[in-house]
Amino acid sequence: MKMKKVLALGLVAMMTATVFAGCGSDAGSSKDDSSASGKVYYLNFKPEADEAWQEIAKQYTEETGVEVTVITAASGTYEETLSAEIVKDEAPTLFQVNGPVGLANWKDYCYDLKDSSLYNELTSDSYALYDGDAVAGIAYVIESYGLIVNKDLLSQAGYSLEDIASFDDLKKVAEDITARSSELGFSAFTSAGMDGSSDWRFKTHLANLPIYFEYQDKGIDTTDAIEGKYLDNYKAIWDLYINNSTCAPADLASKTGDDAENEFANGEAVFYQNGSWEYANLTDKGMTDDQLAMIPIYIGAGDEAKQGLCTGTENYWCVNSEASEEDIQATIDFLTWMVTSDAGTKMLSEQIGVIPFKSAADTNNLFVLNDRDYTDAGKTPVSWNFTTMPSEEWKNGVGSALTAYAAGTGTWDDVVKAFVDGWALEYAASAQ
Repeated sequence: MKMKKVLALGLVAMMTATVFAGCGSDAGSSKDDSSASGKVYYLNFKPEADEAWQEIAKQYTEETGVEVTVITAASGTYEETLSAEIVKDEAPTLFQVNGPVGLANWKDYCYDLKDSSLYNELTSDSYALYDGDAVAGIAYVIESYGLIVNKDLLSQAGYSLEDIASFDDLKKVAEDITARSSELGFSAFTSAGMDGSSDWRFKTHLANLPIYFEYQDKGIDTTDAIEGKYLDNYKAIWDLYINNSTCAPADLASKTGDDAENEFANGEAVFYQNGSWEYANLTDKGMTDDQLAMIPIYIGAGDEAKQGLCTGTENYWCVNSEASEEDIQATIDFLTWMVTSDAGTKMLSEQIGVIPFKSAADTNNLFVLNDRDYTDAGKTPVSWNFTTMPSEEWKNGVGSALTAYAAGTGTWDDVVKAFVDGWALEYAASAQ
């Protein structure tokens, strides 16, 4: 079995091995084998949580003697990195897929977690990712994203959160702030950076909105041929972002995720598209709950009066079925500890978001609490449908077209072509 998988992935591994040179050997360095019967190597998807993962892994090793190595892939390189690492002798024992599309690439490496101690801690089997009857992956976090708001700056501009309940409201406020930006001393939006550390916010998360509303209209949850009915709305929100920002649209190609975060934390912009995972970063930079809030991303579609935050998951833990029995068990034991212990659940809830497990610690994450408030008020969360996006190649095509459009070197028709035609082409290619 492994030989077939190695041959299938060999070419992409050779092409990408330089991305993560040395990680396999790092993961393989271990203590005396007598200290534990198995070890854990987690290939982490979330750069923003790397420090927290390193700390919790160290704590678990100190408590149990089991070696836990956490290696974090650079933003936007996870699939390539996993392809390079999975064929090594010291391969990850724990990795991540982003849903059904991601699972299709990696299902042969997914250990069946049905009836495992980890699976038994789930609050609902709806958080399990199935491959037939097998539990191939388990969702480890439920997150929300939207527009993070600096309420102090919004107030200085003469508005409150109650003034923004639709796309038209958002447009009115943003354009008024832009018209007075010199006197106010700040912009409406942070930079919509399109480098690799930031473009996922727009080619994936923002692109989820037109997909969601099309799916809602059709009563579907996936398709191999997106029509693009709401791409005019996608254009409207993108135009609003890039024309009412801290920088000129032509500069977006070089703007980073750190740029946007720092602009917001430094009081240079009122609105910042990001998610609940950003809470710790912003509060670490000195922002307070009194300053912050998260509101829905309105694009002028659907019943905006009933729209909540974008809430869901694309984060599924998978245990490598090719690992030794000892390493598989050590990995499952580590994950079970993560979702049952005070230390593990506290780290996950505070650093990442709501975790769907019976022993989950409550969270102090303001943005998660904002999501609860919207839901309690009868608002409907916008589901995460980007797990049905056909491929990373499709996302990159949309991102390139968005960047060129912002720079004035491309047209919106190019974005539509990348979105609609690219979707069909990628789904057709995956079916071959």
